[in-house]
Amino acid sequence: MYRVLRAPFQPVTYSRWLHLCVPILMLAVWLFIEPDAPWFPLLIVIPLGLMPWMRLAEGLQARFLLTPHDQDSSDSGISAARSVRWGDRWRTLLWVEIRLVVSFPAIFATVWLPLITIELICIALGQPINPDPIVPFTPSRWAAGLLAPLPLVLLGVIVVVLGELITAIARRLLGPSAAERMSALEARTEQLLERTRIARELHDSIGHALTVAVVQAGAARAAGDPDFTDRALSAIEETGRSALEDLERVLLVLRESSQAPSQRPTLAEADRLLESARASGSVVDAELRGSLEKLPGPVTREGYRILQEALTNVLRHCGPVPVRVRVEVTSERLILEVINPLPERPTLMSGTGSGLRGMRERAALLGGEADTGPFAGSWRVRARLPLERIG
Repeated sequence: MYRVLRAPFQPVTYSRWLHLCVPILMLAVWLFIEPDAPWFPLLIVIPLGLMPWMRLAEGLQARFLLTPHDQDSSDSGISAARSVRWGDRWRTLLWVEIRLVVSFPAIFATVWLPLITIELICIALGQPINPDPIVPFTPSRWAAGLLAPLPLVLLGVIVVVLGELITAIARRLLGPSAAERMSALEARTEQLLERTRIARELHDSIGHALTVAVVQAGAARAAGDPDFTDRALSAIEETGRSALEDLERVLLVLRESSQAPSQRPTLAEADRLLESARASGSVVDAELRGSLEKLPGPVTREGYRILQEALTNVLRHCGPVPVRVRVEVTSERLILEVINPLPERPTLMSGTGSGLRGMRERAALLGGEADTGPFAGSWRVRARLPLERIG
């Protein structure tokens, strides 16, 4: 009852009312031509309903008139696409037929109920009425005055009920097919994966830069050597500039700018990571074997981030300690290994952090694996990324 009372003040009531009355235009034209066959339009729309563009036209109209409050979102539940499969065509045909049938009571109520109200008002005012009255009985003047609003209320109820009914049917018959729902799910999955990748990029690049800057600043303050302080400030500046480039690239992706983002770093730039760790006070023993420049794009980019995160963890949890780095390219795989002394509190480098989890996820996405944990009295990060699976 509350919905009926509220309906006259809602624009969607009138848009749905219009949607209910639109099919009668075709029926009216046909009845003017052949009044003895009102059922014939149900046959005429059969070839139209099977045409692929009919689903697009009906879907757009249903979105605009039946669900105008969420026509631009996926919450409307009504697809606006051409029929791709025969199942979509048959559902569209059924929708068109049902829409024609539902239009009959809608237009009947729209035309006759207001006329009944007018006739009752005439009776209440003592005005002469048509020789063929619509009201089946002639009430007294006071009764006619009391009954006059009821046809309009009944019209409102019919419009609201039929509007809700036709909207539910539209969501069922014009809703996305299984293939469209699968495509939407795949697009949503790709979007979530992209967000996860961006989050990892921010964690790895910005986290590495901040860790290096903090360690270098602390070492410079403790050393009290002007030359070391100058080198530390230069290293902080270079690391900060690199982090700003990474941040700008990620922000460009988030803003969906038409400008192409800068290239992600690769293992060919591994020397930049090693020099950054050395500038923080660590003694880095690096062994690079193989042609890093010829690695496939996904492998070299993810390998760079794994190496970056491994060195970041060393500086964050152990400080400027000796580190052994081995990067080897074989015919079958890329091997990354970072070994450093165990920290005083080994739990700080446990495998529950997001950085270590991110390394394992990066390796798993490429069909490889990453192991982290104590090894021969030290802490080791080892990643093996296959090359033959990357096209």
